[in-house]
Amino acid sequence: MAEDILSQGPLRAGSPLRTPRAAAVAGIVFSLLMITALTLLRISAPSHPGAGSQWLTDSGRRAAVAVALNLVPFAGIAFLWFIGVLRDRIGDREDRFFATVFLGSGLLFVAMMFVAAAVGGALIAAAALGSQLPGESTLALSRNITNGLLNVYAMRMAAVFTLTTVTIARHTQIVSRWLTIAGLVCALALLIGIGVSPWVELLFPAWILALSLDFLLAGPRLTPAASSQR
Repeated sequence: MAEDILSQGPLRAGSPLRTPRAAAVAGIVFSLLMITALTLLRISAPSHPGAGSQWLTDSGRRAAVAVALNLVPFAGIAFLWFIGVLRDRIGDREDRFFATVFLGSGLLFVAMMFVAAAVGGALIAAAALGSQLPGESTLALSRNITNGLLNVYAMRMAAVFTLTTVTIARHTQIVSRWLTIAGLVCALALLIGIGVSPWVELLFPAWILALSLDFLLAGPRLTPAASSQR
């Protein structure tokens, strides 16, 4: 009886798994969490190296940074779901070369964000639990590691991810044309302008947000068989 029900349902034996349309919400969740985390970090933590460690005595700023760092793992999980949604959108038209660069850059972006958040979280935990503030050398080391991972490496991987996504989108026409142009601008800004202003980082989650909304509004992806019947 149970086997007959399963054989007639959407998860019948031998049937391919289909990505639900609501999975595109993962990109929106990533964008909102990432924008919130980056904004809290830029507002609460001083950007210039000579600020010292006195800001760690402010419980409000320390709590804001801790909240931002705790949002990063959830943003990374949502981004992994978004990668799966995007690959499902491409379908059988996926090119091996671009797919390798696309997937590799996305995974490296998440990994570097996790490491940067872990280093920053260790500094906040040490300041909250210890009786003395971290020394200037410890603070400088932590700052250089987190800034290097976030600005130099993670955002460059985000730029590579955006470029490969735009290239795939141009060939497969899975997104609107204006999104491909916006993606090129976003990638170039992340590659070149990240050292000019730290707020440039917000371009990447903003573009992912626009891409996810486009997926939701466009409806489910058509398979080659379905498109040939229309």
